[in-house]
Amino acid sequence: MSDRLDTLQSALHAVLGSDVVQLDQRLGELTLTVASSAYSSVAQRLRDDPSLAFEQLIDLCGLDYSAYKDGAHSCHTDGPRFAVVCHLLSLTHNWRLRLRVYAVDDHMPRVDSINPIWSSANWFEREAFDLFGIVFDGHEDLRRLLTDYGFIGHPFRKDFPTSGHVEMRYDAEQKRVIYQPVSIEPREITPRIIREEQYGGTH
Repeated sequence: MSDRLDTLQSALHAVLGSDVVQLDQRLGELTLTVASSAYSSVAQRLRDDPSLAFEQLIDLCGLDYSAYKDGAHSCHTDGPRFAVVCHLLSLTHNWRLRLRVYAVDDHMPRVDSINPIWSSANWFEREAFDLFGIVFDGHEDLRRLLTDYGFIGHPFRKDFPTSGHVEMRYDAEQKRVIYQPVSIEPREITPRIIREEQYGGTH
């Protein structure tokens, strides 16, 4: 396995050169980090170069590092808040790669869409946009995927309230579903332990 990873690592450096920001090998996997400006170009070469030949994008997801490890110092807490991670597969060479890119702007995170390169990225990017608010430039149909059209906010962000911002209910007078501010008051539930007198055969 290590020989195969070493071969892949050498091929990545040879093809991508200075576009490799970081390349980590841990737990039998490689994680390639690239700059946002080179993201789509790197993705194109990862797919098209015969020495790499990553024909398939298996998964794509967003990440919010704002409360990573409860705020403990790490390489992720010092950089941008949002990132996009892709998992790639080469059927030709039978190897995998994790590709990561950070969104430069924390207030309006955006990266290029790789849907033109791997069509399977379509709904994955819509999901990351819906749940994290990451905008994918060049995506032809960047709509919410899992939440409702009237939903406010992005629920996988670490600062999103557990109860949400709005709730919906059916209004009998208007005869339609309406949105209103959340009526649930934040509360902390402390469990109580109740035992019978003869619990466990004790007297």
